[in-house]
This record gives sequence, structure tokens and C-alpha cells, in this order.
Amino acid sequence: MLFNSIEFLFFLPLVFILYWTVFKKNLKAQNILIIVASYIFYGWWDWRFLLLIMLSTLVDFYVGQEIFKNLDQKKARYWLWVSMAFNLGLLGFFKYFNFFVDSFIDMWSIFGYDMKSTWTLRVILPVGISFYTFQTMSYSFDIYYKKLKPTNDLVAFTAFVAFFPQLVAGPIERASNLLHQISNKRIFNFDQASSGIKLMLWGFFKKLVIADALAPIVDDIFQNYADYPASTLILGVCLFSFQVYGDFSGYTDIALGTAKLLGVELMSNFKFPNFSRNVAEYWQRWHISLSTWFRHYLYIPLGGNRVGKLLSIRNITIIFVVSGFWHGANWTFIFWGALHALFYIPVFLMGRNRIYADNVIAENSWLPSLKEIGQVLLTFALVTFSRIFFRSPTLTDSFAYINKIIEDFSYAPYVHPMGYRMIDFYVLIALFTFYEYLIRKDERNPFKFESRYVRFFVYSVLILLMLLFYDDGVNRSFIYFQF
Repeated sequence: MLFNSIEFLFFLPLVFILYWTVFKKNLKAQNILIIVASYIFYGWWDWRFLLLIMLSTLVDFYVGQEIFKNLDQKKARYWLWVSMAFNLGLLGFFKYFNFFVDSFIDMWSIFGYDMKSTWTLRVILPVGISFYTFQTMSYSFDIYYKKLKPTNDLVAFTAFVAFFPQLVAGPIERASNLLHQISNKRIFNFDQASSGIKLMLWGFFKKLVIADALAPIVDDIFQNYADYPASTLILGVCLFSFQVYGDFSGYTDIALGTAKLLGVELMSNFKFPNFSRNVAEYWQRWHISLSTWFRHYLYIPLGGNRVGKLLSIRNITIIFVVSGFWHGANWTFIFWGALHALFYIPVFLMGRNRIYADNVIAENSWLPSLKEIGQVLLTFALVTFSRIFFRSPTLTDSFAYINKIIEDFSYAPYVHPMGYRMIDFYVLIALFTFYEYLIRKDERNPFKFESRYVRFFVYSVLILLMLLFYDDGVNRSFIYFQF
């Protein structure tokens, strides 16, 4: 089920009413409702994949208890490996089987063997599998590292794994945050619910008006890049940066807002990454739950930055390459991850990878300095350049896209594939960027204005824009569902 679907428009109010009326006095009943609602939400795509979530839930629930009760470190480590083998095996088969088979076929084709005619198994990728397998694995890791005690409540743990607001595309929650809230009584709070509705409105705006409005333009340019001059290709990848940000952060805002309606606070996954002043800050603001997951469960166990410069560079490279591979079973994502490692390492070597961790652009002033503007533009340019590989179907297309920019460095006005005025989209992006700059200090409160008249005006404009830009012909799925 999609957040931006008619079904969800009826589904959420029904769950909300039942949750806070019929089941409000019984915590276990509320959690059972979460499980039923989550399984309906996820099974709307393909009910067969519910078996995978159930299996992952049962395995890690049992493994967590075994890790905790085994004082022998070797036995505890054995059970941790069981969790890792199961979850990574599940992820590897469903997400990467086709990739490895195709790579194997391509390798043999170099030596003149045509293996495409042989039978191969085409595996369908279950939606959200990269997210919930990482979430359940983090539970086992935290118990192993003595940061968490396992729960004996299978109902609460099942609700934690399947919690529908963040099940499909995150944020990837740790049990210390989400399971703790699910295991304890929730009390309805009007201000929290109101805040949730506002976040959902902002998320729907970013998805329907920014992401979906730009999608036909980006698709047209990337599908027909050979027919366009450099100016259009640069425009295409810049617009894709705004599209993927609006799409993914829009989903996250809707997820956080929906969770608030159920009395649950999820972690922030985006903190205005387009205003980052270097690539390190960008990764502290973009897909935060994934970045922190890799830092806690891969980078630090590898030694982090405590093992000398050379090994630290190795660890950074591993993190970014693995992160790229997490995003998709394609060499384009691996190359994209390697590029970000290349961008990050100089920042690390200069010791500037944490200098912007606790402040935002123009922290104590209305306007950024010229230096900050230059830093933001450079960072945006590097990140946007890397997205040529993120968006292109193959490495061949990626390099051909870049080569076309270099060889045909010319300008020609771009015409919208459906005949709309492009100036409308340019103004829209400029206003969106300016508005985000105004609210850059608080990603959870996009309408923090003292005047209720100003707030009402902003609400009205957003709703009007959603009605004007809504296009039923656009593929309304979220980009990160494919991961």
C-alpha cells in the first residue's frame, strides 16, 4: 500500500480510530492492531512476502534470547552469526541473486560462451527487505554488545519489526528507540498528533509537488540523453537531485507523522542535506538511519578511525562501497558509493569530517557567508554529479551521459515533454529551497510560525499546489521502494 494512495486515505483513519478508542486501554491489543494493520499494509503488494517478515521476526526473537543467556562468548557469537547468516542470506538471495547470475553470464561472454540461453531463476525483490532485515539484525547486534536486553514479548517484537509507517523505506530503527516505545503504554497527545499531521502535509507536498512533478522531466532526459545538449543533461541530473530528495525525505516525513498519530516518535532521517558544506556533513544529514547503522555495526567494528590513517581510509572505502551495494544490485550503485568515498576521504584527511556535526549553515545569522555559499554549491555539485551513476541503468549509460556533456557542451532551452512551462518548475524549486532554508534548524517542525494566519496561509498554498501539480499519469511509487 502506498502512502499516496486512495486506500491509505481510508486505511489510516480507521487504524487511528480503532487504536485510540477500542484498544486504547490494552497495550497488547494495541500492539496486535499494529501487527494486523502492518501486515495488511505490506501484504497489499504481495501477501506471500509476509512469510519472510514472519520468519525474520521469529528467527531474531529467538536468536536474541539465545545470545543473552549464553555467557560463553563463543556461543553468543555463534548465535550472532546465525542472525547475520539468515538475514544477509535472505537479503542476498532476493536482492542480489539476479545480479550475481547476470555478472556470471557477462563474465563468460568475454570468453565467447553464450550462457543467456541457459535457464536462470528470476527472483522478485520484496519491497522493503533491505530495511527490515537491517532493523532485526541491529537488535541481535545490540544484545551481543550488551547495549540491550532481549524482550520476552513476541507481540511487541513483531510490532517492532513490522511497524507499518517505517516498514518499507525506513528510517531503520534500533530497538532501544522503537521497541522501547512499543513495549510501553502510549497515551494520546493532541499536540503530538497535530505535529504528525503537519509533518505528513509537508511530506505529501514534497512527494506530490516536488518529486512527482519532476519525475517526467528527469525520466525524459535520462532516457533520451543522446538527443540532448549538455545544458539539458546538467539540468536533468540537477532536477533528479531535487526529485530523489523530495521523494525519499517526503516518505520519511509521512512515516514520522503517521507514527506520531500512534504515539510513537521515530528518529529523524533527513536534516536538510542540500545545505551541507562538505560531503561529510551531507552524510550526517542524508539517510541518517543508514549512515549510523553502518557506522555502529561495520565501521567501528572494523576499527573506525582508531587504526591509523591508512586503515581508516580502507574502512571509509568499505563503508561507502557496501552502502552503494546496499542501495541496489547494480555496478552503478557500487561505483556511486566508491565516488562518495573518494569525495569523503580528503575531508577526513583534513580533519573536517565532524566540524559541522552540531551546527547548520548561517547558524547565528539570517544569511550565509560567501564562503558557506561556495561550500554548499561545491558539495551539491559533487553529490549531484555522483547521481548520474545512481540514476542511470548501466555504467555504460553513466559514462555516455558524462561524455555527452563534455563533447556537446552547448545550450538549448529544454521543452517539457508534456508541454508545461519550465519556468514554473524553476520558480517552484527556488521557493522550495528558500522555504527549507527558513526552517533549516528544525526538521520536525516545518510550520514553526508564531502567527496562525501565516500558518493557515502556508497550509492553504501547499494544499493548492498539491491539487495543481497532482498528475494521475505519473508513477506514484517511492524511489526507495526498489531498495
